Amino acid sequence: MKTLFSNATVITMDPELGDLANGQVLVEGDRILAVGHDLPAEGAEVIDCRGGILIPGLVNAHLHTWQTALRGVAANWTLLEYFRHVHRGLATLFSPDDIYIATRMGALNQLNCGTTTLGDWCHNNPTPAHTDAAVRGLKESGIRALFFHGSPKPDPKPGQPHFSEIPHPRGEVERLLQGELSDPEGRVTLGMAILGPHYSTLEVSLQDFALAKEFGLVASMHQGGGEAVSPGGWDVIEERGLLGPDINIVHGQSLSDAQLARFCAQGVTFSIAPENEMTQGHGFPITGHVRRHGGVVSLGVDLESVISGDMFTVARMALGMQRSLDNDASRREQGGIPDTSTIRTREALEWITLDGARALGLEERIGSLTPGKQADMVLLDTSLLNMQPVSDPVSTVVMQASLANVDSVMVAGEFHKRHGRLLADVADGLGHLDASGQRIYGELMSRERESRAQGERAQ
Repeated sequence: MKTLFSNATVITMDPELGDLANGQVLVEGDRILAVGHDLPAEGAEVIDCRGGILIPGLVNAHLHTWQTALRGVAANWTLLEYFRHVHRGLATLFSPDDIYIATRMGALNQLNCGTTTLGDWCHNNPTPAHTDAAVRGLKESGIRALFFHGSPKPDPKPGQPHFSEIPHPRGEVERLLQGELSDPEGRVTLGMAILGPHYSTLEVSLQDFALAKEFGLVASMHQGGGEAVSPGGWDVIEERGLLGPDINIVHGQSLSDAQLARFCAQGVTFSIAPENEMTQGHGFPITGHVRRHGGVVSLGVDLESVISGDMFTVARMALGMQRSLDNDASRREQGGIPDTSTIRTREALEWITLDGARALGLEERIGSLTPGKQADMVLLDTSLLNMQPVSDPVSTVVMQASLANVDSVMVAGEFHKRHGRLLADVADGLGHLDASGQRIYGELMSRERESRAQGERAQ
């Protein structure tokens, strides 16, 4: 089956192909066959994109999709409140069915918003059934995903070790690689969401790094947010030669500039969640530091329990925040604002396409509209009031586009949204998602009321 997208402004994000006015993209099967003009239309479904902009599918490099049913509940919580209420409370109330519906509906929302590839960081999987439910939700949605298998972070019960002392379960990694995620070229593949030296003992960190290396998996870890469990742990990891492009650091505020320089030089990638980081108290996003050292900046929503899942907004937040920091530094150091913007809008679009693909180890398959790559693409409708007139297509995408403009979404040559409508039937799922969220949040509130009552009775 062939599909020819015609009469589009094509932003390929391929430095050799560049941007095409009135361009065409020919898709055959799950791959991009050709990009250019006057491409053969014989045997192809021709889609007239006149007035539209065609871009690579967006990449959300870091999202805890299992929290979809908790939208808004953490909007007023700092990071410390989030740890207390979510990891030690709400997360413990999830059944496998709750994980499934949240993951499936969260992934469908990403597709609806123009994201075709998701770094799904699942760290609420106390049983294999929870893990399998998350994988099933991703597969049923049709999104491309790197499923980062993680581990829960509840308060330990008497006699149990703290989560920071528990190595990543080898058996689960082996089970997934031999079962549901055995195909390295599949739509959903496996990564490891490890604790890292900030959230685990050095012994656990070294074991987890080694396990990821053994199986050739991307290892992603949170960095920052309170005191490190293993101060100096990164020095040992560096000394043992465990850094490289297969290591992904999320947030990263507590790393020194010297560390960032060394990590970037060794190919470590960074997934930054600017809006959520500023909201919850992580500190200012490290976008500028990573850029200065030539590192890979990818972006993520992080928590839909706090903010929306729209990657256009995340890109604007990252760009605006770093420009603000740069402008402020210029005022303080040189007495005035810079002569021109320190970051161009094209780079911000790279963060949510090419660089997102690099962070997930998928740059050979996605991230640009390059012949031979997977046909993951988004058609934006520029005829709407919010995008007219189009003077600079790249800036229009980054600074003006929203969910309202996402006309069509294709993953691996298959449409998941056409003419502004998601093709999946979500009505039943929305009911299940609402019931799940209401039950989980209601149970937490009930627990907290009972705890307060017990405290008052004790007095």
